[in-house]
Amino acid sequence: MSAAEENRNDDPYLWLEEVTSDRALDWARAHNEVVVDRFATADRFSELEHRILDMLDTDTRIPYPSRRGDHLYNFWRDAEHPKGLWRRTSFAEYRKPNPQWEVLIDLDALAAAEQENWVWGGAAVLRPDQSLALISLSRGGADAKVVREFDMAAKQFRAAADGGFELPEAKSQIRWIDADTVYVGTDFGPGSLTESGYPRLAKQWRRGTPLAEAETVFEGEPEDVLVAAGYDRTPGYERHYVARATDFFNESVYLLEDDGTLLHIDVPTDASESWFKDWLLVRVKAPWEVAGTTYPAGALLAIDLNDFLDGARDFEVVFTPDAHTALHGYGWTENHLLLITLEDVQTRLYVLTPGRDGWTRAPLGDTPPMSTTNVMNLDPLEGGDEFMLTTSGFTTPATLLASSVGGRTETLRQEPAFFDADGIETEQFFARSDDGTMVPYFVIRHRDHKGAPGPTVMSGYGGFEVSRTPAYSGASGMGWLERGGTWVMTNIRGGGEYGPEWHTQVQKENRHKVYEDFSSIARDLVARGITTPQQLGAVGGSNGGLLMGVMLTRYPELFGAIVCQVPLLDMKRYHLLLAGASWVAEYGDPDIPEEWEYLSEYSPYQNTSADRTYPPILLTTSTRDDRVHPGHARKMAARLTEQGHTIWYHENIEGGHGGAADNKQLAFQAALIYEFFTQMLIEDRKS
Repeated sequence: MSAAEENRNDDPYLWLEEVTSDRALDWARAHNEVVVDRFATADRFSELEHRILDMLDTDTRIPYPSRRGDHLYNFWRDAEHPKGLWRRTSFAEYRKPNPQWEVLIDLDALAAAEQENWVWGGAAVLRPDQSLALISLSRGGADAKVVREFDMAAKQFRAAADGGFELPEAKSQIRWIDADTVYVGTDFGPGSLTESGYPRLAKQWRRGTPLAEAETVFEGEPEDVLVAAGYDRTPGYERHYVARATDFFNESVYLLEDDGTLLHIDVPTDASESWFKDWLLVRVKAPWEVAGTTYPAGALLAIDLNDFLDGARDFEVVFTPDAHTALHGYGWTENHLLLITLEDVQTRLYVLTPGRDGWTRAPLGDTPPMSTTNVMNLDPLEGGDEFMLTTSGFTTPATLLASSVGGRTETLRQEPAFFDADGIETEQFFARSDDGTMVPYFVIRHRDHKGAPGPTVMSGYGGFEVSRTPAYSGASGMGWLERGGTWVMTNIRGGGEYGPEWHTQVQKENRHKVYEDFSSIARDLVARGITTPQQLGAVGGSNGGLLMGVMLTRYPELFGAIVCQVPLLDMKRYHLLLAGASWVAEYGDPDIPEEWEYLSEYSPYQNTSADRTYPPILLTTSTRDDRVHPGHARKMAARLTEQGHTIWYHENIEGGHGGAADNKQLAFQAALIYEFFTQMLIEDRKS
């Protein structure tokens, strides 16, 4: 009997996995009423909620653009347009204090006209003329989306009956080839999706033909995560390609020739490969020995693509990591490669230039400490070496800048401060984990609070090589720092802050190190006199929600309160629920006995105990989350209640994996979290 079958037989709360059943939704609504009555009726809650909503809706926010040639596109929400506007302007107009925007789609008007709760899912604009776009819309914020073609000149959708490209709701992949052809992967019927619910087939679909007649160009296996196809339209270097992801971290990529021949990009499947013009870049995630040379994990390699396809393996190393420095991102301008690095979780920028004598490297301007600076809006398809920068810190609002390699830098936009940061400082510390690894974390607190322990909230994620870097958060400033609290952001293993091995060393059977890192930081905060266990809270979502579940069940004595958002918690059945099968490479397969053995040691749902004292916990999720099943949070709440623990549960009936579908819902969710921590860690400790 598999672990999942065994769980099905002994799980009394399996009915809570029935997402939209009346019984389950009634259960959720009853819990919501309790939460609202306890936390959301006070004047303080309403004031904070309105402040956060005003921040999210204000026109003083930066309208972050996506550059497409001469146009800058932006999706914008405010009080008048809660669902949002998709719009565009020119670069010259964007430089003005109050630019004029061409509104392409008013999502509020569309939702009202069609009587659908549309949530924006993104747009793929046809290059280079930008006459057409493929618009993705989801119902209530789910990952599954409908796709509809949009005529930019007419500013209306092109119906399928009139030859427009249109896909029903699914977790689809669709990309332009030309104005009359796309690559598409979607739900074509039985057998067309992987076990993870993503496309297994990649097809070429021509305008005016039924979707059922689209031509298959590549086919994966049911146990794959997904298959996709695309087209590189760089002038003079046009290439078709397909990709097959065999699990979350391994992918094989092929160039697709006109005759259907596949040319394999023969690099390690866990490496990240990309190309631009003649260059192939490979970022290796594990040591790679090839042609007599071993390249370290985290290195970025470059080689002529055609030479590589002909068998050459004489790579040039354009980035080498060290004990403190990792590659965070990279991208091309027309003539240069820009690198974003993390040096002890603080960003540094460099410009690399290929030449006859190899690559040259130089700093790309100064970056402020205790902050994050990212490069955005590189558009090598249109030529030029222009780019944008965005930078912010925990107490420093975001700034958007425009520059070019070798040119001057100008400030385009700067957001105002949304909370009083006077006297609030950022420090970085390192905690020693159980195996001796030094793990960094940031502490944000008022200088007057040093020297005495106080209410503190620490946040964590620790998975999928997701790096967490300093960033401005007006909500945490208003809801916690202004109330005298201390905020802590942890950089535990599982992320990518120190390169791929910071992640790979804690996969599967080594997952326990993630939880040891986080708990070690909790102890370090107490040892430094920053807080006490009774005053320490923790918050995390998704994979970070799993982290919170483990903290509750394995380390309850370290915390005074926990918020667990859109979490994974039942690790015996996670691979059977929605996209869960795609994460087996991260956690392990519970149907393999030796893998369930280590999963069972920490799976929160299987490790609750009526005999232990747990800190109060707030569990939140979304009915429309079709990535992490809401059954995880529902069942955990039911089991903890049965065992007599103090729990609160709130389920947004919309919202998707982000937990909210619009700014109003975002403001409510944020205010709820900070009100919960205020009551649990500040007021209850005074009484």
